[in-house]
Amino acid sequence: MKPRAYLDYNATTPLRDAARAAMVAAMDVAGNPSSVHAEGRAAKALVEKARAQVATAFGADGADVIFVSSATEAAALAMAGRSLAASEVEHDAVFSHAGAVLATDGQGRITVDDPAASAVQLANSETGVIQDLLQGLAVCDATQGFGKIPVAFNWIGCQMALISAHKLGGPKGIGALVVKRGTDIAAQLTGGGQEMGRRAGTENVIGIAGFGAAAEDAMRDLDAGVWDRVRALRDAFEARVMDEADDLVIAGKDAKRLPNTSNLISAGWKGETQVMQMDLHGFAVSAGSACSSGKVRESRVLKAMGFDGPQAAGALRVSLGPETSEDEIMRFADVWLAQRKKHRARAA
Repeated sequence: MKPRAYLDYNATTPLRDAARAAMVAAMDVAGNPSSVHAEGRAAKALVEKARAQVATAFGADGADVIFVSSATEAAALAMAGRSLAASEVEHDAVFSHAGAVLATDGQGRITVDDPAASAVQLANSETGVIQDLLQGLAVCDATQGFGKIPVAFNWIGCQMALISAHKLGGPKGIGALVVKRGTDIAAQLTGGGQEMGRRAGTENVIGIAGFGAAAEDAMRDLDAGVWDRVRALRDAFEARVMDEADDLVIAGKDAKRLPNTSNLISAGWKGETQVMQMDLHGFAVSAGSACSSGKVRESRVLKAMGFDGPQAAGALRVSLGPETSEDEIMRFADVWLAQRKKHRARAA
């Protein structure tokens, strides 16, 4: 029996060895980072080391890195008290706070009239579509792009950015809001002075240490061209399935995309059905964003791009990572094509 193949990197990523080692070491540091004794100072040192690692990896020298529990919390913190426009292709964590709605074209590209009053993603979690870097954004959701493509907070020139550890090989349950120094933020968790007074509560030292190590390691991979190899595998996979499935649509195919993401649209073959069938054959894939995958609904992202109901309901997201092998992705292509053929035969 073939081993299972994990093809859902946009949902979460396997923990990097460097992150695991940093977390294990942090478990032996007993102090509270807010304590002034030696043990507290040792814990504080781990937090500040990770803050510097994340800032350097994200090109955010001179900015404030505020550790929070997730990119979702970072979005809530960034957008609280602000009326910001966002598009329907944004993650729910951002779109749920939006005021006005920005226009989106058929390739998932967003039109922004007033960057200073807008929250815009760097890359879409479902389609992988990359937005042009807009100077002066109020908020940039860099969660999916950070670690996969070259990006720096100081290039974007935004006021705030959202990032998350588990999207680049770090632990789940830790993220950060990166803030241009001098930007006013209304703290949502109060009761202590942690994180520069922006987010009260004892810091998750173990998670923070893992985040810092993962961010540093992810930049080494990016510099080494690891994601170029992933892109080549993704492109070969798409060529393989499109060669046999002549009516297959790949969402955002003509736009700039993350190197690892394919969103396959087969109208009439429900995405959740595909996910279950692929799971039974040993492949982990997704019908959309992991944060909403437990809900049976059509993709808001795809509908905003102009896909109709049956198309939006028939989407399957395949997202590769550095550990993905050619054998895994081509075995997936063979199985998916075979199941698609069976589905079409039954539906005929």
